[in-house]
Amino acid sequence: MRKKTQLIHGGITGDEKTGAVSVPIYQVSTYKQEGVGRHKGYEYSRTGNPTRFALEELIKDLEGGHAGFAFGSGMAAVTAVLMTFNQGDHIIFTDDVYGGTYRLVSKVINRFGLDATFVDTSDVKNIEAALTEKTKAVYVETPTNPLLKITDMKKVSELAKRNNLKFIVDNTFSTPYWQNPINFGADLVLHSATKYLGGHSDVVAGLVVVNSEELADEVHFVLNSSGGVLGPHDSWLLMRGIKTLGVRMEEIESNTKEFVEFLQGLPEVTNIYYPGLDAHKGRIVHEQQAGGNGGMISFDVGSGERADQVLRNVKYFTLAESLGAVESLISVPAMMTHASIPADRRAELGITDGLVRVSIGLEDIEDLKEDFLQALRK
Repeated sequence: MRKKTQLIHGGITGDEKTGAVSVPIYQVSTYKQEGVGRHKGYEYSRTGNPTRFALEELIKDLEGGHAGFAFGSGMAAVTAVLMTFNQGDHIIFTDDVYGGTYRLVSKVINRFGLDATFVDTSDVKNIEAALTEKTKAVYVETPTNPLLKITDMKKVSELAKRNNLKFIVDNTFSTPYWQNPINFGADLVLHSATKYLGGHSDVVAGLVVVNSEELADEVHFVLNSSGGVLGPHDSWLLMRGIKTLGVRMEEIESNTKEFVEFLQGLPEVTNIYYPGLDAHKGRIVHEQQAGGNGGMISFDVGSGERADQVLRNVKYFTLAESLGAVESLISVPAMMTHASIPADRRAELGITDGLVRVSIGLEDIEDLKEDFLQALRK
């Protein structure tokens, strides 16, 4: 089954009892049992819900994994995965990981004795240098947020297997339409499904896909114990969004390439980060493991003041902390998505005050170019 067909026919489709084409929203908390421990597959909706299960089966199929799990947010999904580890374990993370993940790891999870080291995972030697006898996993984003650095998943997977480590990939930026980390050796794949998978700025959700029964048992145990599950209505909204993921990602890809070409002609714009550029450091590796470059671009407009000017004057770009929607979004990572990272650390990573991040949507590309230009030169 090809990807566009799988988006619509993957997982569980329709309802056998009524013939409904869309999976029903099972807005229910508990289920009648025929006897103690004798039920029809569901007993309590924290443990399992038919609508949520249909979504979980869909993302499992799309990522080519063993099982999928749906959480109330991307951060709930990340938290659940980290909670499968034990006190004293050590995990190596991509250095410019999403700010919320950095905050969770450095301000919350560390309280429970989980240690972390942040390195540039685009060079596998940095991962090797960070290994300790307590290292249990490597966690990467590829492309990263917001600098779009690329990690060679095959090389990291080989290193992880040699050292008996779990390999975790946040696949939010590429989506399963363009990239399938399990095919390159990942053990767990994460999504902030709020973004491209939902695609319409109307649902907050997180998804996890695992590649084995053992990991499925571990993640479900945490999900059921901690309770950060996705509700049935949001599960339904997410499935609806996923059906159009293919056509959205292809149109976004086309718009983004044209917008990058436009940016290259502006003297006020420097340091454009986009995997499709010939000069992008990880371009060749990205092409080997992904079918598209996505809709995310970061670039420097010279100063925080100029970035603020752009954000105050755009009309079709929406100033908002998210990405992957039908509407184009714009933000300044240093002040928004990555504000939780200390200023000295941001400077070290290259997340300057003048760095602007845009998520290209489905508007007419000529309107987007005209809008950005007038805001830049207001």
